[in-house]
Amino acid sequence: MQGTVDGFSYGLVTPVAAFLMACLGAALGLRCTARSVRIAGPNRSGRPYRAGWLALGATSIGSGIWTMHFIAMMGFRIDEASITYDRPLMYASLAVAIVMVGIGIFIVGYRGATPLALVTGGTLTGLGVASMHYLGMAAIAFHGRFAYSTATVALSVVIAVVAATAALWAAVSLHGLLPSLGAGIVMGAAVSGMHYTGMAALRVHLVSGASDGSGSEPIGSILVPLLVGPLAFLLLAGVIVLFDPLIVGGDPGRDEDPRRTGTDRRGIPVQRRGDTTAEPVFDSARRPRRP
Repeated sequence: MQGTVDGFSYGLVTPVAAFLMACLGAALGLRCTARSVRIAGPNRSGRPYRAGWLALGATSIGSGIWTMHFIAMMGFRIDEASITYDRPLMYASLAVAIVMVGIGIFIVGYRGATPLALVTGGTLTGLGVASMHYLGMAAIAFHGRFAYSTATVALSVVIAVVAATAALWAAVSLHGLLPSLGAGIVMGAAVSGMHYTGMAALRVHLVSGASDGSGSEPIGSILVPLLVGPLAFLLLAGVIVLFDPLIVGGDPGRDEDPRRTGTDRRGIPVQRRGDTTAEPVFDSARRPRRP
């Protein structure tokens, strides 16, 4: 017997809230990725902090898309059956999202905006989004099974991969806050689009003896406590991103060239290049020249 699925039992509340969470996680993660590339530029002083920014970015994106998925699922119901969730599988989907998105982000963060790095990183990031979605769907337990349209599933994966690649390119290639926010909106829209495209591929087959769901526990009471942790993390990540990288990650503009620091590597003062007003340079072998 085929079940009747309703993905919008709360109207537009869950899709809009889910979209906003996806945009928040994506914007924070892409901003961290952009900062990691920028602080590790021509000098080396910021490079020890690059991995930290990339890890924060991967966890932000993974938490954002996971939170988006299960907020959207609060509006999901099967009219003829009660549903519940397998918590270990839910957390496994979060881990998969963070790990796969992290691999993609680290590739772009360390290789830069080269075509190969963007394609590889975007593909892995998009596959991470899709894997999280379908593993999260596998966490749903009810008296029946899910079936999917292969073509629609493939379309949902393509949406995730293409948009993730475009968002990563914008994050590392375009400078400024507004481009980063725009990339976050693009990726948030892609995650939401991928989710509802995947849901459109869904068919529910019930087994005989399934309950009608009238006595089932409200899904919100199951999911809301599980979402508290990722939501708190996104709030913390937002606070960190608000700080200037000079405060959080050291001084990325520091130049270690001894000719510009005023001393050589032994600590002996030297004249700065182009500085005609500096004091005479002392050397251990000769006296300073008199005018």
